[in-house]
Order: sequence, then C-alpha cells, then structure tokens
Amino acid sequence: MQSASQAVGVSKASLWAGRIISALVVLFMVFDGALKVFRQPPAVEGTITLGYPVSVVFPLGILVLVCVLLYVIPQSSVLGAILLTAYLGGAVATHVRVGNPLFTHVLFPTYVGVLAWLGLYLRDQRLRALIPLRRAVPEMT
Repeated sequence: MQSASQAVGVSKASLWAGRIISALVVLFMVFDGALKVFRQPPAVEGTITLGYPVSVVFPLGILVLVCVLLYVIPQSSVLGAILLTAYLGGAVATHVRVGNPLFTHVLFPTYVGVLAWLGLYLRDQRLRALIPLRRAVPEMT
C-alpha cells in the first residue's frame, strides 16, 4: 500500500532521504527525552549547569517525547515539527544566556531543527506545495 506522500508525487529517493534524515532527528530527540524522563546523570547535570532546577528535567523529557511522537505521526508531523522547533529554540536561547560556544552549543539545536524540517520537506509533498523552493529565474533584459 502506498503512503499518502508517495501517492501525491514524492520520488522514492526523496521519500527515503526524508525518512532517513527524520529518523536521525527522532533517534537523537528520543535519546535526549529518555535521558530526561529516566533522570540520567548527564541530563540532570546538564540541566543544572544550564541554570534550571532538577524539578524541570522530567517534564522537559515528557515534553520532547510528545513533540517527537507528533512528528512521527504523518497526520500531525507538521505540528510536531513546529513544536520541536519551539523546543529547540528554547535550547538555543538557554545556551546563549549561559554564554556557551556558538557552533558547538548555541547552533547545535538549530542544526537539529533544520534537519527535522528538511526530513519532513523531503517526505511530504503537502509541505513542498506550501513552501515551494524555486530556482532563480534569469531576468529578461
């Protein structure tokens, strides 16, 4: 049976590239959420280092796992991508606030967010229709 994305014109190569990129994002975010939900030392220590109380570790883990769940369900994937982007934006703001290095800490959540949207863009024709990327057309002189 064909998925909705395949039925409306996404090439197999694009669909698989999108799935692979999205899977990498999902794996990373599930790992991050699970560390927080199970209150593993790296997550707890990292959260404290960033200036947050221990009491927010578990709720943040649940929040990120819910966002990822919405992202992997095709009917709610755009909402999931929006919520993941918001979550990752908070991470960027936090790293800026504590003065962490730009490329390794501050921009890392941005990289993950871009990959989340790229994966979704490659696998969902509806998103491509909503946000068409076009080649520059040479001007006629």
